[in-house]
Amino acid sequence: MDRSVRNVYTDCLSMMGKGRARMARPQMFDRSAVLHQAMAVFWRKGYEATTMVDLLAATGLSKSSLYAAFGNKKQLFLAAFDAYRAIRAVQMQRLLAQGSAREAIADFFRLIIADAGALDYIDGCMSINEAVEMAPHDADIRQRVQLDFERIEQALLVAIQRGQAEGSVNQHKSAEELSQLLLLAFPGLQVMVRAGCSAPKLNATLTMLLAHLD
Repeated sequence: MDRSVRNVYTDCLSMMGKGRARMARPQMFDRSAVLHQAMAVFWRKGYEATTMVDLLAATGLSKSSLYAAFGNKKQLFLAAFDAYRAIRAVQMQRLLAQGSAREAIADFFRLIIADAGALDYIDGCMSINEAVEMAPHDADIRQRVQLDFERIEQALLVAIQRGQAEGSVNQHKSAEELSQLLLLAFPGLQVMVRAGCSAPKLNATLTMLLAHLD
């Protein structure tokens, strides 16, 4: 699913020709495209390792234009992170609403493993990255990451309840407890992927996880 977020980012840049946000007059640029360009840098390098030089090079903006539009580095990061989170939330809701609920939940987790097989998949889930890098000492990021976890848990809960109603998920198990279990597994699987665990091991782990729905 994170590869899909990256595809949205790529499409955004392709609409801008060479992917540069600089225009003839100050402030005349595509704000959404700039956020996606900044997102790509923060996503790849993390907040602390990203410099203003990196951001200016990626966006094509002058320092004065960037500061005028977004404030400082932290404010730009928050805006870029929010753009990522918005795209990801829409994709999650769409995926979990498709077809059989059990298969939709399985596909949600399978995409994590599938993304790991892509040559350009090196950055992981931005929300999980920031849960580790920034959330422990930054209240703004911590609040956003916690909200992301709540949204994932709620989306999984709705899918589980749909599955129980249609018969694809065991009706005798607590939907709330199952959603909490799946939420706990989500960052764990992300970390296993980034650590380079083999596809067979990841798939075996996922099979055991999904067995709780039966």
